[in-house]
Amino acid sequence: MPTVLVAPREVARFEPRYADVFAAAGWTVSYPPPADANLPTREELFASLVGVSAVIAGSEPYTAELFAAFPQLRVVARVGVGYDSVDVPAATAARVAVTVAPGTNHESVAEHTFALLLAFTRHIPVRNSLIHAGGWPRHFSLPLRGRTLGLAGLGRIGRAMVPRAAAFGMTVIGYDPLPADVPGVERVTFDELLRRADFLSLHLPLTPATRQVMNAAAFEQMKPGAVLLNTSRGGLVCEPDLVAALASGRLGGAGLDVLEQEPPPAGHPLFAFDNVILTPHAAGVDTQSLGDMARSAAEAIVAIHQGNWPAEKVVNADVRPGWAW
Repeated sequence: MPTVLVAPREVARFEPRYADVFAAAGWTVSYPPPADANLPTREELFASLVGVSAVIAGSEPYTAELFAAFPQLRVVARVGVGYDSVDVPAATAARVAVTVAPGTNHESVAEHTFALLLAFTRHIPVRNSLIHAGGWPRHFSLPLRGRTLGLAGLGRIGRAMVPRAAAFGMTVIGYDPLPADVPGVERVTFDELLRRADFLSLHLPLTPATRQVMNAAAFEQMKPGAVLLNTSRGGLVCEPDLVAALASGRLGGAGLDVLEQEPPPAGHPLFAFDNVILTPHAAGVDTQSLGDMARSAAEAIVAIHQGNWPAEKVVNADVRPGWAW
């Protein structure tokens, strides 16, 4: 009977959403030892992977060292659509299939992105803090209607932003390196996106080509006073350049769910700015999406074990020829 490790502790709360998938297939489900942190430490992960054939993975690192230490591991199934925490070439070399959970959390990310946008334009955090302190602030809010939302990336999440922007009366422009017709979006170059957007929302995957795509040169091209939103990956942004753009007043503010280092170190320079709203990499996780992601990951593992590869989920399809469980 094969065993699957459910590495992120928060996923255990949604066991009823995926337990039947493994039970029907005759799998045993295991979990890391109880702890306060959602993700297991390296030591906890290594101890928990002994005898495990597949893992439902969070953002904990899956490295060449790990794959070498556990040759029996056959599948790493991410609860999410990003996989930058997995060394995919090393997984492929070790004959480990890597999967994601497409179509499960894009609505959650889009909702969270608009929550950041509204929190910024309506001054929700500062108003709440001042009222709790006995004040009654009456700052002018910033309207969304008639403003331009720029989408960097027009995948599932970027496309989910479009009807929400339309509901607020916004004009939507978008850039994506892949050609695709997206109703309600004017396709533009990346440079034009930077120049025209009042609010620039990042939905690109983190790749060598996109790492720190938002740097000093990009911020210099942006409309003065524009606002940056990032609910994708922290590595898309050069944080020292972002800090400089905020300090100079070139950038009007930022709403960030992701950072280069998570959690950020004490005294991070971004903490000094009242016009920066931060959340803890939580955009894709709500009580519906996390259960959907966990079930999708479970179904991918069982399907691969049964020889039915879910092409839309497998990241490294080139591992399949000659692959055996």
